[in-house]
Amino acid sequence: MNYFEKTHKARKRFGQNFLQDAHIIDRIVGCINPQPKDVLVEIGPGLGAITSPLIETSVHHLHLIELDRDLAANLSERYKRLSHVSVHQQDALQFDFTTLTENGVFTSEDAPSDKLRIIGNLPYNISTPLMFHLLSMREHITDMHFMLQKEVVKRLAADAGTSDYGRLSVMTQQLCRVDYLFDVAPEAFHPKPKVDSAVVRLTPRSDLLFPVTKTDDFALLVKTAFSYRRKTLKNTLKTLIDGDTILKAGIDPKARPETLSIKAFTDLANLLTEQRKTLHD
Repeated sequence: MNYFEKTHKARKRFGQNFLQDAHIIDRIVGCINPQPKDVLVEIGPGLGAITSPLIETSVHHLHLIELDRDLAANLSERYKRLSHVSVHQQDALQFDFTTLTENGVFTSEDAPSDKLRIIGNLPYNISTPLMFHLLSMREHITDMHFMLQKEVVKRLAADAGTSDYGRLSVMTQQLCRVDYLFDVAPEAFHPKPKVDSAVVRLTPRSDLLFPVTKTDDFALLVKTAFSYRRKTLKNTLKTLIDGDTILKAGIDPKARPETLSIKAFTDLANLLTEQRKTLHD
């Protein structure tokens, strides 16, 4: 540990909790399984706990996105002699990740991947908006490995009919395969967070199992449906579609939103789009 690492104090406004457990670090890198042609992007590398072992795997390029100026400067100094490591002192929520992809058609066997692999230990306050920001660019992403608050990972991976199943589950699972990998105790960090964490893998689907006609209608319908979890679909969705339309999708209007599958939500959203188009025409 160098002098900077010893003296840098975690900043609450950035939600900084630095991973320090070597076993957990090895396990995360093992789950990522970096390959020589990979273009990796680490969000919030902090003190470089995961960064250094990633560099040792000899990936094609590693981009580091760090908001904290002091941490970014430290990383830039530490890795300045490595041409395949780039440090970006940026807010990941505002960053255009598509600028990091390799463009064009590659014919050489040594050519890098034209998609990104994303890694991040994400603070709770930005985790959900950042995931949706990345999902908006999912055609440029192979997979994403995130350390998140355990409760968020449970919601991401939840099945229909469970208490954790909700808007985040539906919106994410419609676009990605979600793999709950393992839990991480507070003791693995410094300072220790007040909650448990977990590691999840999100793999964007190249072909959606249940496509929607209009993404905005799908997002609106799911958000509205879960705005009052204890109410029936007929009541929560009455400003969008009526009970007969819900029935037309083969769904009981008296059902509650947490009982619906991803397919059921996409069917309802497509009916909503069709209904709106008919009214407009």
